[in-house]
Amino acid sequence: MTRSCEIAGWGTVLPTQVVRFGDEVRYRIEDGVSHLDMLTGACERALAHAGLTADDVDLVLSASAAGIQPIPCTAALVLERLTLTGHAAAFDVNSTCTSFITAVDVASRYLDAGDYETILVFSGDVGTRFLNPEQRESYELFSDAAAAVVLRRSKDPDRGVIGSLQQTWPAYAHDTEIRGGLSRSPAQVYTASDPADYLFDMNGRRALLGMMRVLPDFFDRFHRRFGLSRDDVALWIPHQASAALGPMLDRLGIPADRRIDEVAAFGNMVSASVPFMLARALDSGRVARGDTVVLCGTAAGLTANVLALRL
Repeated sequence: MTRSCEIAGWGTVLPTQVVRFGDEVRYRIEDGVSHLDMLTGACERALAHAGLTADDVDLVLSASAAGIQPIPCTAALVLERLTLTGHAAAFDVNSTCTSFITAVDVASRYLDAGDYETILVFSGDVGTRFLNPEQRESYELFSDAAAAVVLRRSKDPDRGVIGSLQQTWPAYAHDTEIRGGLSRSPAQVYTASDPADYLFDMNGRRALLGMMRVLPDFFDRFHRRFGLSRDDVALWIPHQASAALGPMLDRLGIPADRRIDEVAAFGNMVSASVPFMLARALDSGRVARGDTVVLCGTAAGLTANVLALRL
């Protein structure tokens, strides 16, 4: 049974600073601009698109891979920027690169149950501020961006989340990580810590092999569980993880004409990747009301995430 949920508005923020690596384009946050600035900007655009203000929102969900500070949650900090009144609850959801998918899953359950009417979900990271120039594979892969959507209960029973599936394989937990910070390395031990622990570290080959092992069965289970064929999907919107995206989608049997692969043009935008590409598809008219889209991807953990949404 479809969980009542529809997109009322969306907005994105893309830095103007461009870096090129051969034919590939990457976007890096400008000096003097903060992570919080980007997230707030995306939310303001999504609310304006929906014709709402922050005081109309019942719940704010932050879905970023890395927050702004340990306490309070990033959702509360963004809400402070948006309004000092209102009635919204605010908390963070984190499954790293697929946090947006997890947050939409959570939001759809609240909306379908009638607990809330309007939910603001935002994602975005400044991953380039954590990159190690000595790791060329990751240094040349990531971009910064932010994206937000306003979700609300739908009066159309056919619109909403058709099904979702998420799983984590902890044997691959350390293939992609930032070890420094929080309780593992608090301020008292910072000077004695390894500076490399505060930079992004990735074993790309091992991560890719792990994904190749687990994803075919994972996607088959999703399709069987919800009776959704590949022909039922108007557009697949995967996390833009790396240049291996195309071959991986081929392996999963996802048609090339019904999927988004913009890694060369935008890079890996971490948590903003999926909602940013969703917004582009909506803006361009590539998908419209009544279409079924599948949001999917992998994340550190190793976590896989897939959600089918009828617009």
